[in-house]
Amino acid sequence: MSFLVRQIALKASGSELERAKRVDGDEMKIGRDSSCGLHLPDLGVDPEHALITQLDESHIEIESLNGQPFEVDGQLVRRKEIDVTLGSELKFGSHRIKVGLYESKFSGLRFPSFTVRRETPVSHSNSDPDTNEAYSLKGLVPGKRMSAWAFAAMVLLAFLAWPIWSYASYNDLALKKDAMRPAGFHGDKTWESGKLSVAHKGLADDCQSCHVEPFVAVRDNACQACHTKVHDHIKGGEAGRDRMVQARGAPSGFASFQRAVATTFNKPAGRCVECHTEHEGAGRMQATQQKFCTDCHDGLKSRLPDTKIPDAADFGTSHPQFRPTVLVDPRPVNPVMKRITWTPDAKEFDGLKFTHAQHMSTVNGVAQMVRRRPNEFPDQTGLDCENCHQADASGVWFKPVVMEESCQTCHSLTFDKIGGTFRTLRHGEPEMVVADLRGFFAAGAPPRPINLQSMSRRVPGDRALAETAGDYARAVRFYPTEAGQAVNMLFNKGGACFDCHVITRTGGAATAGYGIQNVSQTQRYYNKGWFTHAKHTQEACADCHVKAETSNDAMDLLIPGLDGKGGCRTCHVGEGGAKLAAVKQPVESSCAMCHDYHMDEKAPWMTRQPASRRASYDRKRNGGANQTSSK
Repeated sequence: MSFLVRQIALKASGSELERAKRVDGDEMKIGRDSSCGLHLPDLGVDPEHALITQLDESHIEIESLNGQPFEVDGQLVRRKEIDVTLGSELKFGSHRIKVGLYESKFSGLRFPSFTVRRETPVSHSNSDPDTNEAYSLKGLVPGKRMSAWAFAAMVLLAFLAWPIWSYASYNDLALKKDAMRPAGFHGDKTWESGKLSVAHKGLADDCQSCHVEPFVAVRDNACQACHTKVHDHIKGGEAGRDRMVQARGAPSGFASFQRAVATTFNKPAGRCVECHTEHEGAGRMQATQQKFCTDCHDGLKSRLPDTKIPDAADFGTSHPQFRPTVLVDPRPVNPVMKRITWTPDAKEFDGLKFTHAQHMSTVNGVAQMVRRRPNEFPDQTGLDCENCHQADASGVWFKPVVMEESCQTCHSLTFDKIGGTFRTLRHGEPEMVVADLRGFFAAGAPPRPINLQSMSRRVPGDRALAETAGDYARAVRFYPTEAGQAVNMLFNKGGACFDCHVITRTGGAATAGYGIQNVSQTQRYYNKGWFTHAKHTQEACADCHVKAETSNDAMDLLIPGLDGKGGCRTCHVGEGGAKLAAVKQPVESSCAMCHDYHMDEKAPWMTRQPASRRASYDRKRNGGANQTSSK
């Protein structure tokens, strides 16, 4: 069973507008609530005033739900049974409802119909023309059309004519080389889309520094007027820009439409401002999003076959293997540094015979020496990385390892004792070492070791006497009795220099024909990407330098690569986080985290590095990325 409800409304012209709907079911509520099937928006009607129940095909019953009466054919009732075939009229508040029987011409179905009309307007004041006229402003203000034209003229004057005049008047001053533009508000500031960044806040009152020509997009030469040494991606003027546009490739879809529109309005592709957007707020310039890098570098080889740059996209999925810079030719003069492709077995020539496994063991003689010095190595069972490697003040680099500070505590160069004074060979000066030994023996050196000197203190007891006798016997046989013998022992197997350094027979007379290969301590292996140890202090050294504890070859390159155990992808998953499921503590890493678009001779410089740290950056560099020392 169903009900048909017709709502009759009057248009402004006086004609009627009918809205009909069908309400299915045996019951239908009448009330002010919008959920009622017969909705009457009238304060004189309760939210749920009455309930209509269909008894059969031609009879309905209407009953008040809250005791409030309603009219049926002019009588107030609370309950009424109605024959819809005969028809009837209801009244609820200001609404009159005509009840009848509706019969569908198509389906032949018959069901009660309710035609609703509002008897009086919602607000009597609206129907009173005298009242409306009394409070109307008609005739006192301009009409709508006049107001619209006046407002349009004001907009043109304030946001077009005034800014053009302001620009033109200042441009005349600039051409005449008169005083700077006076402080205050200028008309062309109304065109400003946002505040300048901190880097450009000094240009806030000098729009023409960048917007050189009116109604012409900012060109690169406006940027290059100040930034003279950073445009490494666009070299060669227009030809360089064309090459960069070629590297990006032709846009597709809606992007091609945008490119066409921009070209039409004289906005060529490849400009600085496509990546470095200004007027984004009075803070730091926003870091370039990864898509600006991958637009060119993803599939670059296919668009520029002659490029030497490998393809790269998201760090987590598509990045070339790292290429560290290492010493490949340890010649004494002008040693050769070269970029190599990282492999787990990569080597570097550092000039030392030092092995990490030997010094980091917890069971060999080195570990025994550490445990015997609890004051110097508290609670340690062996040497730790930080015993030799110390970070600098910035936390970015590690200081060069100095023999006197890190090695001499175990590797003593003392060769004689006179009274309470120890005589020590000079580290890093082989000529002076040979000269000191020759002078020592020329002065008549005693043929015995230090512990046999007459002034040295000895442990009492028979055991100590036996050890002293053994030391004396060995001294008679092995202790050098002349300078040449001492020098040969020093630079050959078992000697203090030979055990740590690479010894050659290329030296001059000052070093008795011996030479020591320079020690190269590479402070920065990856010169095309930014890295700081300060951001990784929560990790143990061996988490990244995984081969350090097992390396028995002094030439092993112990820095991490891209993948594998200890590799950067162990934590860094790229901007899209493509490997989030495979990484326990993923770090989302865009291109800008490690690479800088503009690199000078002190490259690399981290894009989001605070400007206040540039001074400390210069100090810590000390003139180069690599330091070579004979120590």
